[in-house]
Amino acid sequence: MRQIVLDTETTGLETAHGHRIIEIGCVEMVNRRLTGNNYHQYIQPERDIDEGALQVHGITPEFLADKPKFADVADELMDYLGNAELIIHNAPFDIGFLNYELQMVRGEGFDLTAQCEVLDTLSMARQMHPGVRNSLDALCKRYMVDNSGRKLHGALLDSEILADVYLAMTGGQSSLSLDASEEMGRMSKSTVRRIDSDRPPLPLIQPTDDELTAHQAYLDKLEKEIGYCVWRGHEEA
Repeated sequence: MRQIVLDTETTGLETAHGHRIIEIGCVEMVNRRLTGNNYHQYIQPERDIDEGALQVHGITPEFLADKPKFADVADELMDYLGNAELIIHNAPFDIGFLNYELQMVRGEGFDLTAQCEVLDTLSMARQMHPGVRNSLDALCKRYMVDNSGRKLHGALLDSEILADVYLAMTGGQSSLSLDASEEMGRMSKSTVRRIDSDRPPLPLIQPTDDELTAHQAYLDKLEKEIGYCVWRGHEEA
């Protein structure tokens, strides 16, 4: 299975205002393994960059002055993407910009999602972790992914970080060197720990009178606030 983790940086927030892509970063995974076959391209947008966007990614018009235009790299990009599944954080934003650019090159009817399936990790994260922040930085913290180098947004860096986050969200990186039975055998050998029958019993530490009093006071508080206390039922049993 070939997947491409993709991110873009843009001159602003809306294609309706004529904003354009200025950077594309892609990280390839095959069977959940990072291959190193990445794609990265800065793009001359042929327009100014909004101040708000500049503060986010720090990419200046002067830096982009000698970079190719999107039409110059469109075929190269599409050849690279092929029919891989695209993994994108807040996919509607990036897909909207990519379709906007590609329609100017290939015609108004062009839709990238007809060629590539798209997985939105923001939508996935909201289903897995409802009611909390699910920005890329928040997911890095939740899944202990190092994003210390992310001072500003960058398409390739953010794709590399998102690849690590996605693998953590979906169970980690799998190995190509072992088949399923070998993998299970290796896991069994490495994770099963048998308790020595001659090991002395663990000490049982009893609570002090002060700790018991504090515990009862806390249970009284719970019972008063919500009307019942399940722990009190266990104590009586």
